[in-house]
Amino acid sequence: MIACTLSNLELRSIIESAFLPLRCNCTVLEDLMTVEVIDPATEHVDLFVSNIALDSLDNSHALCVLIRDLQAELEKARHYPHALAS
Repeated sequence: MIACTLSNLELRSIIESAFLPLRCNCTVLEDLMTVEVIDPATEHVDLFVSNIALDSLDNSHALCVLIRDLQAELEKARHYPHALAS
């Protein structure tokens, strides 16, 4: 939870919406999140990032930085398919 203001469901919704029209699945287990971005036309996983610590998302700026970094990784992965994030 982000500084006791967002639930995990709200957090997932914000991140997943940031990748539309692609399909984004966020999974939260304990205090870690995994983000998977999938091209709905091909079902190809364009980005997979795991072990994102929820306690690092303690304010809205941190959430925006995470989304920006994930979008940059996605762009890199789509241009250089062998550079998929871990």
